[in-house]
Amino acid sequence: MSEQRGQSRTLLDCAIGQGRLLSRDVRVVYGAWYPLVRFRCRAQPSRWVPVADWQLGMAASLAAGIRSLGPHAKGVFVLVADQPLLDREALRAFGETARCFPAQAAAAGYGHRPGVPAYLPRWLWPDVLALEGDQGAGRLLTEANATRLDIPGVHDDIDTPEDWRRIREAITRTGLQARQFQG
Repeated sequence: MSEQRGQSRTLLDCAIGQGRLLSRDVRVVYGAWYPLVRFRCRAQPSRWVPVADWQLGMAASLAAGIRSLGPHAKGVFVLVADQPLLDREALRAFGETARCFPAQAAAAGYGHRPGVPAYLPRWLWPDVLALEGDQGAGRLLTEANATRLDIPGVHDDIDTPEDWRRIREAITRTGLQARQFQG
């Protein structure tokens, strides 16, 4: 967690703020630890979306998020909660690109592959809904020839306690929390 104006902020607070850079409608897909996570989260999404079978992996979470959208959605942005250092201006540019070309898949570039943050246009949803287990949409984004954008901070994700210590130190050292946690 990081501090801003004396208030504790969670990674999910940060992710909700990032989502608001992309859309007014920010949904959080949840499974395990839901009551505690919601209680600890200061920022509130537009909607909490339950994933009954969350233990089956990423595919279940993606499917729940997509199924929560109405018939008028042209696409969906996908973010994860463990990338607190995403560059805000790059995220805004990413959102603008997706809105200008709503039928084109787009994603952060990870060298030779696309990844999150990602934009999944509606025509790609049936393939996303067919994913199983711990599969994300990376392969589908590659097959769809997704536009890849440079979004600084994508490689700074938190998978281990060491990652968390390193990123927390970076936030403290550079003062990024002031920019990253603004809603």
